Amino acid sequence: MARSKEIRVTINLECTDCTRTNREINRGVSRYTTQKNRRNTPIRLELKKFCCYCGRHTIHKEIKK
Repeated sequence: MARSKEIRVTINLECTDCTRTNREINRGVSRYTTQKNRRNTPIRLELKKFCCYCGRHTIHKEIKK
């Protein structure tokens, strides 16, 4: 089986609030790494996670590697 045909893939989640305000203030961007099943969730994943830079729970969206 080819490596690119694996069902579970590793994805990166990035904070949506930090990417918008990062241009104004030189802060970091909160990123999480997780896995998803390609068959069950073919669309991009959005989860509410804690952002240490914002100090609250925000929406983290899947980004390309």
